[in-house]
Amino acid sequence: MTTSEQPAIDPRQFRNVLGQFCTGITVITTFGEDSAPIGFACQSFAALSLDPPLVLFCPTKESRSWKAIETNGSFCVNMLAEEQQPVCARFGSREPDKFAGIDWHTTDLNLPALDGALATIECTVDNVIDGGDHYVVFGRVQNLSESTESGRPLLFYRGQYTAIEPEKTTPAPWRADLEHFLTTTTLDTWL
Repeated sequence: MTTSEQPAIDPRQFRNVLGQFCTGITVITTFGEDSAPIGFACQSFAALSLDPPLVLFCPTKESRSWKAIETNGSFCVNMLAEEQQPVCARFGSREPDKFAGIDWHTTDLNLPALDGALATIECTVDNVIDGGDHYVVFGRVQNLSESTESGRPLLFYRGQYTAIEPEKTTPAPWRADLEHFLTTTTLDTWL
C-alpha cells in the first residue's frame, strides 16, 4: 500500500490518542534580535544523549520563537513546576510580550531563564532536521541547574494539566482558551 492509498488520519483523533501520553511542560526561551526575551510553551521536549549531552524539542515551522532561536543559536529549556500553570498559559498564548508579568533572569550564558522553574538546561543548537510540520531541534547542553527547593513538575495529560498523584488532576481554569489552543495552529503552538 502506498502512502496515497493509506487512510487519512483524523487530526483530532491523532491529538486525542497522543493525549494518552503524559508529558512534562517546558518553556523554551532565548533573546530576539532586539535583545528582548522570547519563548514558547513546549511539551515536545526530551533527553536524547548522555555522550555528547543532547536534548531535543520540536517547534512548528512557523514559530516566531523558533526563528529567534535559530538566529541566536542558543536556547534555555525551563522545566515548569506544577504551580506554574499561569506561566504555561502565558507562553502558550498569542500574547506579543509573553514575558510581561513573568519573573525571570539572565543566565551566565546570556539566556533568559524563568524564576521558579524546577530546572533549566542551556543549549546551543547542534542540528535541525525536518519533522513534517515541525522541526526536530537537537541542542547540545552547555549548562544545567536545578531548583534548590523541592517541587513537582507541571504535567499535561488528556487535554488538561495534572499532577503526579491522580487525585490532584484538575482541569485548567481556562478551558475555552485551552480547547481553542489545542485545535488551532498558530505561530507558537505546541503539539
